[in-house]
Amino acid sequence: MIAIFDYGAGNLRSVQNTLEEIGASYTLVDDAEGLRKADKIILPGVGHFGQIMRSLDAMGVRQTFIDRIRAGVPFLGICLGLHALFRGSEEAPDLAGFGLFDETVVRFSPEARVPHMGWNVLEPRRECRLLKDLPPKVYVYFAHSYYVPVMDATAASTTYAAPYTSLLERGNVFGVQFHPEKSGPLGLKIVRNFVEL
Repeated sequence: MIAIFDYGAGNLRSVQNTLEEIGASYTLVDDAEGLRKADKIILPGVGHFGQIMRSLDAMGVRQTFIDRIRAGVPFLGICLGLHALFRGSEEAPDLAGFGLFDETVVRFSPEARVPHMGWNVLEPRRECRLLKDLPPKVYVYFAHSYYVPVMDATAASTTYAAPYTSLLERGNVFGVQFHPEKSGPLGLKIVRNFVEL
């Protein structure tokens, strides 16, 4: 069972529409019990890092997310859902993320126009299961002002002011900075690849 986690904000309907379009069954969950029953977990997110982390803490699910991911359950974080995996974010320095990666999410330089909004290309850095059977150049849709620096787990990067992580893969953990649910047929294929892991 694929669980989409509903923390009271985010682009849930578009993620649901994407799964329905590719024929994947899913359920919306909003508690630890729902996460414990999931075979795969999707954490979508739009807005502010502080908002998502405060919401997850208020719902009492932070440790359950960490435990399920460490147990090997396939996890896909979208935008803020990717940021939640990290130690923290400059967007809300007083709040910790899950801490599954040591890096900190940072803001684009003052010279860059933010948010970075619109279509940009993925630049694969190594083989990635989410990009299976996709063309060499994949354009996807972005809307963000903060980003994950390029790191060992970066499977694809994108350049806006500087290269940053646009697709992360390490074991069972996947994260995308872009919005696959707003990225047309190629975005659908990326989600299908996660569903078919």
